Amino acid sequence: MRLLVTGGCGFIGSAVVRLAVTRGHHVTNLDALTYAGRPENVADVAGNPLYRFVRADICDRAALDRIIEETVPDAIMHLAAESHVDRSIDGPGDFIDTNITGTYNLLEAARAHWQRTGRPKSFRFHHISTDEVYGSLGSTGLFTEDTPYDPRSPYSASKAASDHLVRAWHHTYGLPVVLTNCSNNYGPYHFPEKLIPKVILNAMHDQPIPVYGRGENVRDWLYVEDHADALLLAVAKGEPGRSYNVGGHNERRNIDLVHTICDLMDEMQPRAAGPYRDLVDFVTDRPGHDARYAIDPDRITRELGWQPSVTVEAGLRRTVRWYLDNRDWWQPLLSLDGVGSRVGTRA
Repeated sequence: MRLLVTGGCGFIGSAVVRLAVTRGHHVTNLDALTYAGRPENVADVAGNPLYRFVRADICDRAALDRIIEETVPDAIMHLAAESHVDRSIDGPGDFIDTNITGTYNLLEAARAHWQRTGRPKSFRFHHISTDEVYGSLGSTGLFTEDTPYDPRSPYSASKAASDHLVRAWHHTYGLPVVLTNCSNNYGPYHFPEKLIPKVILNAMHDQPIPVYGRGENVRDWLYVEDHADALLLAVAKGEPGRSYNVGGHNERRNIDLVHTICDLMDEMQPRAAGPYRDLVDFVTDRPGHDARYAIDPDRITRELGWQPSVTVEAGLRRTVRWYLDNRDWWQPLLSLDGVGSRVGTRA
């Protein structure tokens, strides 16, 4: 399959690129290389003849038309997005531009390609989104594909808008689309501003480990390589117009997740001053912090045969080990704006 992957130098996108090339797909990686897009994330496949990188912005329609015409993709997997909730609080404009306007440009470029090539039934526009579009759950219940949208942050609102655009292009123009909404991803190459790598790296540097509120917020955690496997399955076998929720069956309170990481650090790199849990620092919660997310992935399991293979305990162990062993990857990132200091407080 010829795949055009947008955002393929990002965290999830690079996992998709690496796995797709390994499985024999021809992959064109389109990425603007903003702060979180790292070419190092795809270094393992950079020399493979199945792989090609193109630097471009999804807000540049002319570039999209040119790249799609050159690539002639069988499917477009759209992962390019601004994705950090805290950054969306301080600077929502970037999220509107990339996640909404960029998705619109890509949809129009994809539609032009699809029409130009005779509207092939096998073509797919695969839009990768988040469970945050559904809002916040109480102590019980799960998000399903029929859960009403109720986004609470500029980030989730922009992703909800992009989801609606994708569905509209399917119903209005017939564009064969597939949507997936995932729970919180984690694993190797995760940008240091996010919770799990921040905990690991702060612990490594003997710095306070910030936990919002009392750490009671609950998330469902999905190992990134499991997610990449689900995405390649959905783009190949997903029904046009259908959406699929992808979750890990791994709900954890933030504080419990942090404590698990601290305990793994105690085992792998003991701290002379005592347990890493001593570094936990409860800080003022972020504005609009959703209480709980939890995905019901029954549809993708039942219809496409996917299920997660990595438990959160095994995945965290792999992740902590990866950060301990890959200082050369994360060390240059610590000086970037918003990585070593808190963002998302302007509200």
